[in-house]
Amino acid sequence: MYDSGKIIGSTVEGHSWSLNPIWALLKSTKMVREDRTAWKAAYFTKLVELFEEYPRCFVVGVDNVGSKQMQQIRISLRGQAVVLNGKNTMIRKALRGNLESNPTLEKLLPHIKENIGFVFTKGDLAEVRTLLVANKVAAPAKAGALAPVDVKVPPQNTGLGPEKTSFFQALQIPTKIAKGTIEILTEVHLVKQGDRVGASEATLLNMLKIYPFSYGLVVRQVYDNGSTYDPSILDITPDVLRAKFLEGMSNVAALSLAVGYPTKVSVPHSVLNGYKNLIAVASTSDLSFKQAEKILEILKDPSKFAAAAAAAAPKAAAAAPAAAKEEKKPAKEEKEEEEEDGAGFGGLFD
Repeated sequence: MYDSGKIIGSTVEGHSWSLNPIWALLKSTKMVREDRTAWKAAYFTKLVELFEEYPRCFVVGVDNVGSKQMQQIRISLRGQAVVLNGKNTMIRKALRGNLESNPTLEKLLPHIKENIGFVFTKGDLAEVRTLLVANKVAAPAKAGALAPVDVKVPPQNTGLGPEKTSFFQALQIPTKIAKGTIEILTEVHLVKQGDRVGASEATLLNMLKIYPFSYGLVVRQVYDNGSTYDPSILDITPDVLRAKFLEGMSNVAALSLAVGYPTKVSVPHSVLNGYKNLIAVASTSDLSFKQAEKILEILKDPSKFAAAAAAAAPKAAAAAPAAAKEEKKPAKEEKEEEEEDGAGFGGLFD
């Protein structure tokens, strides 16, 4: 019976029943759908606002990261970064819907795969990545899981009774009985990186209380002001750049000297090599010049070199503390001094 939009009930074979619970269920389902639609709209808005507010973000993998661990990560990043997770279909839809106002978001679409999330920040990317890497939790090996690292069992006394010997024999682990317990004799490479953990291997590691894996947010891609790049780029520090630059200069100087083509980086070496050649000529002939006199004296009487070195040692030891206390010269004065020195080789032929 239906009255005024409500299902009142009916009687069947003397039994009364009511459809009001069914009607309530239908109404609640409609409300859930409306709430889900509103939730999706709010998620889209939040994601777009984060991309507009924050110029940088990480695309991170969130496999095997539990809700408690995620909460700890959010707490550690508070004030420095914002973490946002979501379904890939919703993320792609939100990004595509905002391509007109921000076309660079299209570069992120190929990386929206598997189980991922975003970490938005305005700070230094290297520092935030360090915080992400630090928030890892040790986890036991589970059967069927892919091993992210090699798992090796060191030689040890397991503390297990002799009744477990057959278990170790099945895994081909050499053991012996020592003082009533099983002792592993040699290191065993139990699981290789990338392989799936078997049920026997997982059971053994749990019995030995070995937790070989650690899980946390894994940085997969970096988005920085419209550019995307591999996170390994963040490992390039000023020291690395300096070393690479010096290595390049050395290669250019070596090539210039080999082909006899002078360049700015090879000229100091050419001058020094010329000076050495002049010393060689002077040492085998009667020719001499001012800059070669001291070296020629030492070549004629090597004992003078030992005496000069012994006399210079106390002076160098006394000058070291004074040099440590001396204040650093201003950059302008250092630059002027370098220009006067002529790349460190001025004065050789004065």
